[in-house]
Amino acid sequence: QVQLVESGGGLVQPGQSLRLSCAASGSIFSRYVMAWYRQAPGKQREWVATVTANTLTTYTNSVKGRFTISRDNAKNTVYLQMNSLKPEDTAVYYCNLMPPVAWGQGTQVTVSS
Repeated sequence: QVQLVESGGGLVQPGQSLRLSCAASGSIFSRYVMAWYRQAPGKQREWVATVTANTLTTYTNSVKGRFTISRDNAKNTVYLQMNSLKPEDTAVYYCNLMPPVAWGQGTQVTVSS
């Protein structure tokens, strides 16, 4: 079973950046389609971005041009570079496969002045 550990969240001001990391177990990580999701307070979890096995990327409209998803198969790690953060980006961020399997604990991102 794949285990996922997210890190890199924190409290930042609007306009600042954060880089999230997600370490995944499993010897076939390079074959997985990986994604980032987020859940804001009082809202349902939503998909944010995807990176395929051959590094094709897709993004939800609200983060296009600001967020970049990437992967390092040698490290079994997927990243989310988040620039120009906005208060509405505040959420717990999760990585997972697509489709998702068991969820990790996520990492909190808070954007506030």
